[in-house]
Amino acid sequence: MKKVCLLMGVLVLILLSVSCNQKKSSEAAEEWVQLFNGKDLANWTVKIKGYDVGDNFGNTFRVEDGIIKVRYDQYDSLRTRFGHLFYKDEFSHYKLRVEYRIVGEQCPGAPGWAYKNSGIMIHGQTAQTMEKDQDFPTSIEVQLLASDSLIQRTNMNVCTPGTNIVVNNELILDHCVNSSSENFYGENWITAEVEVRGSKVIHHIINGDTVLTYNQPQLDERDASYAKLVELNDGNIMLSKGTISLQSEGHPIDFRKVEILVLED
Repeated sequence: MKKVCLLMGVLVLILLSVSCNQKKSSEAAEEWVQLFNGKDLANWTVKIKGYDVGDNFGNTFRVEDGIIKVRYDQYDSLRTRFGHLFYKDEFSHYKLRVEYRIVGEQCPGAPGWAYKNSGIMIHGQTAQTMEKDQDFPTSIEVQLLASDSLIQRTNMNVCTPGTNIVVNNELILDHCVNSSSENFYGENWITAEVEVRGSKVIHHIINGDTVLTYNQPQLDERDASYAKLVELNDGNIMLSKGTISLQSEGHPIDFRKVEILVLED
């Protein structure tokens, strides 16, 4: 009996060792790619409403101390000059991880709804296909939000400029849907992650917790650019890929990490 117990103990240890090694191997196999090199905006393109593609008016997007900073010190007033910083490639199946913090005071003239508000745009159109005076790229917006004594709201909500989504088998025509997250206060660094599986499913994850899930991202026929974008999307309404961009919406924000893990289709 002692020999049997001893053999069973050895077998358990072997199985635990194999499981641990498999986990380490799996983690090592995950090839996260840094989209932000920590030095400059190489491979990124700016598009600000009212300006040509590539015109970084007011040095809105800048790199300082290894951080992408969105700032408005050269603005007299925002005057709806919303901006986006586009990565050069399009993606379909991936995990995107961003470390960010919302800081400082809102730009004068920014709308009230943009207070402590920014975002990551996914499944977006390219900067080159946007109209010069277009507010936001047609995309899915993963909202980055903060709360304080003036306003309290959940984080990583979703908004849909020029698009629609399906939640719990229901097509949502409202512009925004709230997540189940807690409120986030202060100017601490927050880890926002988005898991995107083409047009099948999208998860919003904040500090490791999944707070929102939806699927079937699609172009909205009510939008003025619908026909053009359907044509550019090979005649498809469903969005299975697109650009990634970081938003300038009137409140200063910092990004110190932007990385992607490409997944199999």
